[in-house]
Amino acid sequence: MGANMARHLNDSGYNVAVVYDIHTPVAEELAQEIGAQCANNLPSVTAAADVVITVVTDDNAMRDIFKTQGDTLLANAEGVTFINCATLSPEVHQEAAEAAAAVGAKTLEAAMASSIDQARNGTLYLMVGGSEAVFQENKELLDVLSVALRHTGDIGSAAKVKALVNMVMNINTAALAEGLGLADALGLDLGMVREIFSQTGANSRVLETDAEDMQIRDHACYFSSAHAAKDSGIANALAKSAEIAVPLSQATEAQYKKMIELGLGELDKSGIAELTFKGRS
Repeated sequence: MGANMARHLNDSGYNVAVVYDIHTPVAEELAQEIGAQCANNLPSVTAAADVVITVVTDDNAMRDIFKTQGDTLLANAEGVTFINCATLSPEVHQEAAEAAAAVGAKTLEAAMASSIDQARNGTLYLMVGGSEAVFQENKELLDVLSVALRHTGDIGSAAKVKALVNMVMNINTAALAEGLGLADALGLDLGMVREIFSQTGANSRVLETDAEDMQIRDHACYFSSAHAAKDSGIANALAKSAEIAVPLSQATEAQYKKMIELGLGELDKSGIAELTFKGRS
């Protein structure tokens, strides 16, 4: 996602000064492609950029890049704006923002409700948390990255909304996989079933994006099952803190965790169909 955002910004005339990835060859290849510097540490990123966009894997990775000492983006970060785009817990987004503010930097969270192709084409849907003033200062840049965006409130609010988006998406994905898996076991034509689903109450956005992949069992990764497990877990933790029962989301998280246990965590989330289709118990 981050690499494709950088490519789109470069195509749109922005000076993408520096790129960094924990897997250096990935960053080196991207840097050569778009004519950017490849940083070998995090302070070099902050030193070369006015705005730093981050996309990391999980809460621990976010804490690592915003730690107070050592190899950190916060080194000499006064005046820099961080736009943090990963799907993480609201608490970690708030921690990062507070750490940045302590050194004189600004922060937005820009949760992405889209995938790799949309990042490349600048058609992301962005949910943006942070102060209204910082949002307006960076709105032109955010508009270039997105087809639409919504300011959700303070830091942490976008993470909460994104957790709900992915909670419902993951439930829908699991439900579709079970429906198609049962249809397959019953000997029904899956093309017919998909068409009927599309014209009835079984229709969903997931049907549009994932059903064909489930049918042909093509699970090339756009959004991994491991990430789906993480994101359902974030939503379920929020539900626990709010004392709200979410049994469907808990069952969905358990299914994605089962995929990880079976060594299928790096399949696309559509790969959850492998738990239902014939040939996998």
